[in-house]
Amino acid sequence: MKRALISVYDKTGVVEFAKALSSQEFEIVSTSGTAKLLKDSGLDIKTIEEITKAPEVLGGRVKTLQYQIFAGILADRSNLDHQNDVKLHGFELFDLVCVSLYPFKETIRKPDATVKEAIEQIDIGGVTLIRAAAKNFGSVTVLVDPLQYDIYLEALKTGKDLNQMLAADAFEYIASYDISIANYFRKINGQKSGIFDIYFSNFEELRYGENPHQDAVLYNIGYEGFEQIFQKLHGKELSYINILDIDAAYNLINEFEKPACAILKHTNPCGVAESENILSAYQKAFSTDTMSPFGGIVIVNRKLDLDTAKEINKIFTEIVIAPDFDEGVLDFLFTKKNRRVIKYTVSEEAQMNMQLKSVTGGILIQGHDSIVVNEAEMIIVTDRKPTDAESADMLFAMKVCKHTKSNSVIYAKGGQTLGIGGGQPSRVDSSMLAVEKAKRFGHDLTGCSVASDAYFPFPDGVIEAAKAGAKAVIHPGGSVKDEEVISAANELGLAMVLTGIRHFRH
Repeated sequence: MKRALISVYDKTGVVEFAKALSSQEFEIVSTSGTAKLLKDSGLDIKTIEEITKAPEVLGGRVKTLQYQIFAGILADRSNLDHQNDVKLHGFELFDLVCVSLYPFKETIRKPDATVKEAIEQIDIGGVTLIRAAAKNFGSVTVLVDPLQYDIYLEALKTGKDLNQMLAADAFEYIASYDISIANYFRKINGQKSGIFDIYFSNFEELRYGENPHQDAVLYNIGYEGFEQIFQKLHGKELSYINILDIDAAYNLINEFEKPACAILKHTNPCGVAESENILSAYQKAFSTDTMSPFGGIVIVNRKLDLDTAKEINKIFTEIVIAPDFDEGVLDFLFTKKNRRVIKYTVSEEAQMNMQLKSVTGGILIQGHDSIVVNEAEMIIVTDRKPTDAESADMLFAMKVCKHTKSNSVIYAKGGQTLGIGGGQPSRVDSSMLAVEKAKRFGHDLTGCSVASDAYFPFPDGVIEAAKAGAKAVIHPGGSVKDEEVISAANELGLAMVLTGIRHFRH
């Protein structure tokens, strides 16, 4: 009979997994809460205490840290001396160790978590069990993630040996766990850590990178990785560029609380709108620029309905992304063979991830740009104050600005982009591009609001906005020529608001 030790904090799928093991004639050994759950589910299990003949002590801090348990895990089946010790002392051997650790990372993310609470979530026995099983992968399988359960059960059927791969996963798992503890201790002592905490749970080879001659791989980070947040329901496999576009679309749409739609191309928005419903939001977003959306990405922040899907279907769209779909919508969208259809979930954990970018000879790491300016933080610096409608439009435009390549200038009115300019070496060029595109697609800019991702270094950008019909301008401020820019705004009768927050996007 094979023997499995199961001791998990994350109990997702563990009952079903234990039942599957039991049907394969595994003896299940378990601890504390896991043991109770499995017993209550009708499983015949053995407790750790039955093997060790010792009770849990110190409030559960010591339960598996017993030599009988670790001898049963660390015994090398091919080592005769080990086998002699097993027979001499009657050790019970383990074939599988399934462990997930106390939620240290989740605990320290809580704003009111105390140091004492954090320390209590530092797992000792679990880490030791994982490390022992991973070291002895020649004789023992180790699992640390519910996502591995089905993989292991399938390997049991086929006889495929995954132990070394799973051992690597296990060492990465505990390394990430330990790094998070070290970083926390550094933080509460006011120190900076030179260790970056990142846990790649698995990876997928992509067809190629930005171009066919470049190799590419997608790594999933942690337990809310890309493949857990985005589920491809239909279409060709995702490419490197598709994934960049999906990420850009996801980060942009999450800025909005009202029903909203964004259309992107090459990670830049070509139309964004919020409205009373998704159909209206899509129509407004599409009207911003009716040429660029061809072959682009459409994302919405509400369940996608059939009427909106039919509107989207009028042009070729590379990817359609939504949190859910009304009945019949997927069947309709699936009629286009190659179009990717993506369902997403909002992950607050993933949105806190650090951002990495490789450079020649190094890696740049930065925090997520998570700041959103609100009306209370806007500093009015002109004689004329913005109306409520202008304030709403400025905040809307700044959200889009934040996700458009610098230098970015956004013209908006009524919760809709009218002109988008970005990626230009001059802010005036971006403003002129936004105005030109707005006029090309028939938009009247009279009374609109303008947002800039960084300060206007000279009055010329503001003058161009006023010529186009803008009545309100929002930007971070901070230029040595701020007074000249504000003076120009006063002369032109504009309302101007400073935020003190720059949103460069390179």
